Amino acid sequence: MTSHTPVHRLEPLSLSTALASFDAVWSPRIVAHVNDYDVRVAKAGGEHVWHVHDDTDEFFLVLEGELEIALREPSGERTVTLPKGSVFVVPRGTEHRPAAREGTSLLLFEPTGTLSVGDRHDEVPDHVDATTGHALQT
Repeated sequence: MTSHTPVHRLEPLSLSTALASFDAVWSPRIVAHVNDYDVRVAKAGGEHVWHVHDDTDEFFLVLEGELEIALREPSGERTVTLPKGSVFVVPRGTEHRPAAREGTSLLLFEPTGTLSVGDRHDEVPDHVDATTGHALQT
């Protein structure tokens, strides 16, 4: 896990530049800090892991590509599809698993210190980084 120091930029940051600075999928980078929240960018490819954030909602904005989020809800399991430019919020306490084709990129808002694999999760595969976010190296 990464320790958090608020990221306050005094100059604009290109999200394209931020995304070009790393290759790892499902390994979010912190691009800004707003109040008690991290603004993170991530590359996505393949399936993430089924997980739950017990105390926080999770906000997704698809910057490139397409994201599918499988949800296990009281009424049953369903999948939402988010094309480029779409937003979706997974409510706290909802078990979910994002999945995407290579080349998909995301912007996420999460409370600082939120673990990328949630509070409860299945076994984490090697291609998923269990992190609270990495500092951006540009």
